[in-house]
Amino acid sequence: MDSSIIADRRRLRRKLGFWRVIAVALIVALGFAFYRFALGDAGTQRPHIAHVTISGLIVDDDELLERLKKVEISDQVKAVVISISSPGGTTYGGEKIFKAIRAISAKKPVVSDVRTLAASAGYMIATAGDTIIAGDSSITGSIGVIFQYPQIQPLLDKIGVSLQEIKSSPLKAEPSPFHEASEEAKAMIRNMVVDSYNWFVDLVADRRKLPRDEVLKLADGTIYTGRQALKVKLVDAIGGEAEISAYLTSRGVDSDLPMVDWDKKSNTPFLLAGAVSRLITIFGYDDLMKTQDINGILPPKLLLDGLLSVWQVGHD
Repeated sequence: MDSSIIADRRRLRRKLGFWRVIAVALIVALGFAFYRFALGDAGTQRPHIAHVTISGLIVDDDELLERLKKVEISDQVKAVVISISSPGGTTYGGEKIFKAIRAISAKKPVVSDVRTLAASAGYMIATAGDTIIAGDSSITGSIGVIFQYPQIQPLLDKIGVSLQEIKSSPLKAEPSPFHEASEEAKAMIRNMVVDSYNWFVDLVADRRKLPRDEVLKLADGTIYTGRQALKVKLVDAIGGEAEISAYLTSRGVDSDLPMVDWDKKSNTPFLLAGAVSRLITIFGYDDLMKTQDINGILPPKLLLDGLLSVWQVGHD
C-alpha cells in the first residue's frame, strides 16, 4: 500500500479519536450537571436535615460562616447536624463559629456530632449545639487557652547576628523572638490568656449548665474520651447516627427527612477532569492521549489537580 495512503489513514484515525474524546468529555459534563441538579444543590430545595462538617484547624473562616448563615435562613432546613473533627485553633475563629451555630439553634434543632477529635476550640464549637453526641473513644475537652512564641536569639548568637531596635514604649511588639521577654511583657500576655480562658470557662459553664467551680476543675487542659466526657457532663450521650436520629425525633423533626450535606463542594473543574481522564482510559483512548497534547482538547484549568497545580503553573 502506498505510504501516503497509510499516512492519510493515520491522520484520519487521529482526528476521529480526537472527536471521540470530545464526545466523551461532553457526556461527562452533561452527566455531572444532571447529578448536581438531581442529587446535589437541588437536594437543598426540599425539606431536609442539613449536615455540616467542621474539620482541621479552626480559623476565621468566612466561607464556613457564610454557609452556616445560609443554613440558618433556609426554610427547607428543619434541623442541623454539625460533625466536628478538629484539634482546635484560634479562640477568635472558634468564637465566631460558635455564635453562628447558636444563631441556627435559635431557629431549629442542632446536634453536635463529636467525631475522632473535638478539643479546645473544637469543643467550644460543640457546646453551641443543643446536644452533644460523641463516640466512645472520641477525644474531647482540652478546655484552655495557650499563647506561644519562638525564641531564636540563641541561634542568632551562635551565627554572630544581632538585632537592634528602637521602639516607642517597652511593651511595643512584645513578646519578641529576638530577646527574652521582660516580666512586664510576660504579665501582659498572661493577662490576655487569663481573660480568654475565663471567657471560655464561663461559656462552658453556661452551655453545659454546670457550676463554674466544677468547670474550673475540668478546665486544666485535660482531654477526655467520650465515655469520660459523659461522666463529667461535657457531652450528653454516646453514640452515632441512631442516637442523633432519636434526638431529632424527640425534637419533633420528621424521621423520614433526608440528610443533605452542606459541606464545601470540591471544585467542579477538578471533578470533571478526573472523570474525563478515567473515561478516556476505560474507552481505550489512553494511548491516544499520550500522543496528543490534552491541553489542546480541554482548557488547562480543567486539568489542574489541587495538590499539583503549583507545579503546573509554569509548565509550557
